[in-house]
This record gives sequence, C-alpha cells and structure tokens, in this order.
Amino acid sequence: MFTGIVEEIGTVKNIRTHQSVRTLDIACQTITEDMNIGDSISVNGACLTVIDFTSNYFSVQVIKGTEDKTYLSQINKNDEVNLERAMSGNGRFGGHFVLGHVDDKGVITQVKETPNSRIVSIKASTNIINQMVKQGSITVDGVSLTIFDLRHDSFDIHLIPETRRSTILSSKQNGDQVHLETDVLFKYVERMISRNESELTLDKLRAFGF
Repeated sequence: MFTGIVEEIGTVKNIRTHQSVRTLDIACQTITEDMNIGDSISVNGACLTVIDFTSNYFSVQVIKGTEDKTYLSQINKNDEVNLERAMSGNGRFGGHFVLGHVDDKGVITQVKETPNSRIVSIKASTNIINQMVKQGSITVDGVSLTIFDLRHDSFDIHLIPETRRSTILSSKQNGDQVHLETDVLFKYVERMISRNESELTLDKLRAFGF
C-alpha cells in the first residue's frame, strides 16, 4: 500500500523484453536506501516488484496484464517516472490510501496556468467518473490529489508549485495519458451498497464510519 506522496523522480535507463515480460532499469538516489528484492515500488502509480537493485538503480518487471491497464509499454529510455516505496508502518501517514493498482488511463485535455497553481483537466471513463466525488481524492500517475471540479466525462486537479517540483506532472501536456486510481474506500462502500442496497440503514452506515 502507498500514500500517493512521491518520494523521488527516477529515470528509465534501460528497457529489456524477454518472453513478453518487459524489464525496466530505473536510476534513482533515495529509495534504494532500505530496498530489498521483492519490495513493492509505485512507478507512476503502478505497483511493481523489485527484482534487482544497486545503490543507484533498481529493476522491475512489467507483465502483460499490467501493460494492458497502463501506458508502461510506451515508456522509453530516459523518461522520468514518479517513485514511491510501500507505506511504512512506523511513520506518519500523508496523502490517502493507494493500492498501486491502476484502474484506468485518463487523457489530459487542458492545462491552464494560474498565479499560484496549474489547473489540469483530465478526461476519464464513465466508470472512473462514477467513483469520484468533488473534493475527494484521486491518484494521478501515483500522486495523491484533490478533485477540484467534476463533470460528466472529466475532472480538474490543481498542481501547486511543490507538486510540480517533486513529480513528473509538471511535464504533462494536452493529449498525454495518465494513470488513474480512485479512492479504495469509495470502492468498498460502493460494493457494500450495491450488494446490500435493500438492507442499507443509517445504523449500518454509522458502523462503517459514516
């Protein structure tokens, strides 16, 4: 599990494909400090497993199922990526609960500059839009963000200067794809309601923390 707080921007240094499995070698400086083989790393919001590492790079594999849900098959050498280690149990929790399981891809349709932020509009599928609420949380390329505006087929996020500095979102332009993961808590509530709609009561909602 992750928080959506990007720790570091890495750079893809090498790409290898063997028997339909794509291996990415990613250069970095920070997240290898306590890394182990088998660790989970969020790469642009997709949870991938470390298969090798040194002090300044690590390798992960992208299987066909992950390629189908993400744009990682389009990643090229020297591309930058957002990186985050799995959440530690002994630290403070920022962002929101992020699984690293990309739900869908969105497309940036507009980028607008303001005096203190950058407003990015993203087109998303109906399924994704239906799992979102205004002022709720959304993960975009592994970054925990607030949904500032919500429409029937798109939504807006605001990138403050720190987010633009510490993530790759500042380089995104119109037409670029992004990974989207909706709030896992919303998914659980949606499933409970759909399975037990006729039995849903105020007492049950309170029991679930609402």
